[in-house]
Amino acid sequence: MMETIATETNARLAATQRNLAGLRVAITHYWFNGYGGGERVIEALAEVFPQADFFSLVASKEHALPALRGRRLTTSFVGRIPGAKRWHRHFLPLYPIALEQFDLSAYDLVISSESGPAKGVITAPRTCHICYCHTPMRYIWDMYSEYCKNMNPVTRAIFSATAHYMRLWDFSTAARVDYFVANSRYIAARIRKFYRRESTVIHPPVNVSEGYISKKIDDYYLVVGRLVPLKRVDLAIEACNRLQRRLRIVGTGTEYKRLKKMAGPNVEFLGRLDEHSLRESYANCRALLFPAEEDFGIVPVEAQSHGRPVIAYGQGGVLETVTGAFAENSDAANCTGVFFQQPSTDSLCAAILRFERVEGQFRPEYIRASVERFGSERFKAEFAAFTAEKIEQFALMA
Repeated sequence: MMETIATETNARLAATQRNLAGLRVAITHYWFNGYGGGERVIEALAEVFPQADFFSLVASKEHALPALRGRRLTTSFVGRIPGAKRWHRHFLPLYPIALEQFDLSAYDLVISSESGPAKGVITAPRTCHICYCHTPMRYIWDMYSEYCKNMNPVTRAIFSATAHYMRLWDFSTAARVDYFVANSRYIAARIRKFYRRESTVIHPPVNVSEGYISKKIDDYYLVVGRLVPLKRVDLAIEACNRLQRRLRIVGTGTEYKRLKKMAGPNVEFLGRLDEHSLRESYANCRALLFPAEEDFGIVPVEAQSHGRPVIAYGQGGVLETVTGAFAENSDAANCTGVFFQQPSTDSLCAAILRFERVEGQFRPEYIRASVERFGSERFKAEFAAFTAEKIEQFALMA
C-alpha cells in the first residue's frame, strides 16, 4: 500500500516539475552555518527546483550542503566581515541592507526560507514571492523578553534598540510576500499574530523511510538536539537525576559545560553522532524526552519512525506530530507518546512515571505508521503543487 502511494506521489511530483521547469527560480535562506530543519527544507527545494539559484546572508564552507554543489550560491557583504560567519547574529542591524541589495530582478519565482531574516528581499512586480516560514524571528517577537533576561544592561540597551528597528522592518517585509507557507499550524497562528497574514500549512520533510523497529530496547531515555537554552535539556537532566534513570544526550552546543556540571553519573553525553549511530540510538531507547517548545520538531518524528514513544512538553508543533496523552487513564495503545503540561522538572518527572506505568501498552508498529505522512517525497509533491497553483493565480492578478 505504501509503495503504491509513494509511486503515485512521485508521478504527481514529476508532472508538476515539468510544468515548473521553465521558471527562473531563486531561493533565499537566512544563513548556511549549520544543519537543521531549515537546511533539510532547502535540500528538498533544491530537488524540486533543479534550476534554482541560491542566496544567503552568510555561508560557511564547512557547512555547505551537498545538494548545493555545482549550484550558484550568492552571499551578502556581511559574509565578508571578519567573524560574521561565526557570530552572525551580532550583525542583525546589517541584515535589512544586505538582503535588499540582492538583485533578484531576473527571476520569475522567489522562495524565501524564513527563520532568521530571508523574506526581506526586494522582487520585481512580475515576480511571485513565496515564503516558507519556519518561524517569525523568535528573538525579536515572542521570545524577546527571554533573550533580554540573559543580557547585561549595556548589551540589553543596544539589543532593545536594534530589536525595535528590526520588528518594524520585519513586519513591513511581510507585505513583500505574495504567499506564506507555514511549517505547522502552530507557526501559522504566529504568522497571523505578528504579520497579520494567512498561510498554508505544509509540514517540513523528514526522512522517515530510514526508520526501523529494533528487537531489543535498552534501559535509557534519549535527548537529541542542540545544547542551547531553548531546548531545555536541563529539565531532562534534572528529571533523570531525580528519578535515577539513564539518559543519553546526542548533540553539541553552547550549554555543554553547564549541562555537564549538573549531570549525574546516570547521564551520558554522546556528542554529534553519524547517521547510523543516531538511528541506532533512536531505535533502542525506551522513549525520547522532548522538553522544548518547538515550531515543528523533526526529532520527535524521527524517534517515532523507529517505533519509539515520545515524552514531550505539550506545546507547539509537537501537538501535530505526536498523538499524546495528558491524562492518567488514557489508552496508550492508541497513543504515540505522553505529554507534560508545565516546563518544570516536577511535571516531566510525573510524565516519565506515567509513561512507565503504561510502557508495555505502546505499539511500535502503530507509532511508526503514524509518522509516514511526514516523508520527504510528500513534502516535495505538496510544495510543488502549491507553487504551481500560486504561480497560475499570481499570473491572473498581474
